[in-house]
Amino acid sequence: MPQKKLIFDKARMNDALTDIASKIIAEFKPGSKGAKPLALLGIQRQGVPFAHRLLTKVAELSGVQLLEGVLDINMYRDDYGSYKKKLPIIRETKIPFNIDDCNIIIADDVLASGRSIRAALDALTDYGRPRLIRLAIMVDRCRYEFPIRSDYTGFVYKAAVNKKILVEFEESDGKDGIYEIIWDKAGVFKG
Repeated sequence: MPQKKLIFDKARMNDALTDIASKIIAEFKPGSKGAKPLALLGIQRQGVPFAHRLLTKVAELSGVQLLEGVLDINMYRDDYGSYKKKLPIIRETKIPFNIDDCNIIIADDVLASGRSIRAALDALTDYGRPRLIRLAIMVDRCRYEFPIRSDYTGFVYKAAVNKKILVEFEESDGKDGIYEIIWDKAGVFKG
């Protein structure tokens, strides 16, 4: 396992989740009269525990349970074959509700180039036509290649190109933390 430099701990992650959930509640007022259905869709893999945490936090703060789903984007990515040589691992997409006229919040752990979010938008529109789509991100690296920005952001962290941001959640990784990891040119971790 590579050496990881902790940049945001569990307490700061929880504060960021509370802030994002509060902003979602302020914008959408879930549970109010006439409110459209609101769903959180986590992008496979680390967007899934992030979305679930947001869902739990919104319910805790508002008393309203939002819709929840999981979105796999691997068949929609445009970078396989160019710099990613391995074939993608296809995971489950699970959207157990009609997304037509639904407010959707796509959740992912890190926003860098915007390619994953572009793929998520393509994947999502294969399931229907949402009323609107928002983006919640735990860490924004500000290295955009597409005109895509987050609507709700936990942290802005401008890491160098040779560094990776790794978000770990207790549910999937055994502990919470956001780390910076250095990559060499061959794509190998350096500690």
